[in-house]
Amino acid sequence: MWNLLKILVIVIFGCITMNPMVIIAQKTGVVKYPLDTMLNYVTKITTFGERCDWSLDGKRIVFLEKTFGDVFEIEVATGKLTPLTHHFFHEGFVRALYLSNGDILLSGSKTFDAYDPWKSRSPEKAELWVLKRDLSGPPTPLGVFCKEGPAVSRKQMKIAWTVDDIYVADIVYENGTPMLKQIETLVQSKDLPKEVENWHLETQNFRPPYDNELIFNAHFPAVEYEAEVMGIDLKTRKIVNYSQRPDRYDEPEGIFPDGKNILVESTRHYPKRDEGRTTWDYIDIYKLALDGSAKIERITYFNKDKKYKATNPVVSDDGRYMAFQYSLVGETTGIGHGIVIWDFVKEQEYIRSKIKNKSKE
Repeated sequence: MWNLLKILVIVIFGCITMNPMVIIAQKTGVVKYPLDTMLNYVTKITTFGERCDWSLDGKRIVFLEKTFGDVFEIEVATGKLTPLTHHFFHEGFVRALYLSNGDILLSGSKTFDAYDPWKSRSPEKAELWVLKRDLSGPPTPLGVFCKEGPAVSRKQMKIAWTVDDIYVADIVYENGTPMLKQIETLVQSKDLPKEVENWHLETQNFRPPYDNELIFNAHFPAVEYEAEVMGIDLKTRKIVNYSQRPDRYDEPEGIFPDGKNILVESTRHYPKRDEGRTTWDYIDIYKLALDGSAKIERITYFNKDKKYKATNPVVSDDGRYMAFQYSLVGETTGIGHGIVIWDFVKEQEYIRSKIKNKSKE
């Protein structure tokens, strides 16, 4: 009887795990992290999480538990975790960003289908919401949909987002309720320079310190795919191509507070694609100058053995720290296995000490 029961358990479990309709969200268990995180200026502060953002004072980081998961906040100095979305039922979120007043801008769908999960991340499903800092209630929908992530001003209550075109608007509060005002269409694919004309759009960052330019991504998925770092002046509508390599994948991410450089997910080190792989299997983090020179410098080497990739970096408002995530080659975009902090000051100290020690040899 006991043997029969064991056989039934094995059969049932096998049917569940081998069911082709079951969608695996991400690899589980302890994921060994790359050698880079063992350097003294790199610290892993969580064992899970992805798509992080710095608070304006640099003391906290907001991040997603997982794609379509809850939103958490971590106090960097102590490691204290606070769940921000446990007090209401929801279908999971795909973005969480601090607004300039401390409230949280969320992106997520009202519906979720575990058998077809990725449609909840599509611009037809993912909506923008505002969650109040005091967590006094569920988030308020802003009434617009969003492709991938929105852009948030660090100085004004202004956001930008993409569906097909890129839009910009102000968030205002009427009787305590957030809503969008002065919605404008900022840029369309047809407005792009000839070398990237009609490429798809994705918003990224308002450029500090004046927030008078929006940095965005133009990409061409038919080529599996290429991407350029673009900028548009909010007043003149002049568009600039900062990466100037339409044959490479360069996606803008976190921007430095002086506005002179931006972090980029790039495949410059391995522009080709092996059979069975995608462009985003070969990304690492680079720093791109926004002075028109297209100068680019590699920051991380997680992808050196084609096992890992460093992604989704953001810079603290004092410019000292970069927070990011890493994932495994083969995992889809946005997946992360923990939040990592890179200290640029300690990195320079480390480099100087290495040079000094080498000169003594």
